[in-house]
Amino acid sequence: MSIPAELKYTKEHEWLKLDGDVAMIGLTDHAQDALGDIVFVEVPETGRQVQAAEPFAVVESVKAVSDVYAPAGGEVIEVNAGLETVPELVNSDPYGEGWLAKIKLSDPSQLDALMDAEAYAEYLNEA
Repeated sequence: MSIPAELKYTKEHEWLKLDGDVAMIGLTDHAQDALGDIVFVEVPETGRQVQAAEPFAVVESVKAVSDVYAPAGGEVIEVNAGLETVPELVNSDPYGEGWLAKIKLSDPSQLDALMDAEAYAEYLNEA
């Protein structure tokens, strides 16, 4: 299972990649594997304000429908429109083409509450 070192992680199995004050968000390799084949992704609307830990997207797999929680708060500035037609990108490339949304952070200090790769790996081992 892949856990890229440059990303931040949540206990709900989302990842966040920071680029200045913009955070790209997606589901971890662990999450996509647990969900199984992704058949539908509902991304948030551009311009929406989200709060940290608030459900902001929905992923439907052959096993379940799951909320995706915002790792940090801010304004949704871009969504991965490709997931509308190819939702399985979340399975095949969770840290690349399978990203969900980009958020302009309202408070970058919220990232301090997220786990680094080492802490996330330990969290998975404890679960």
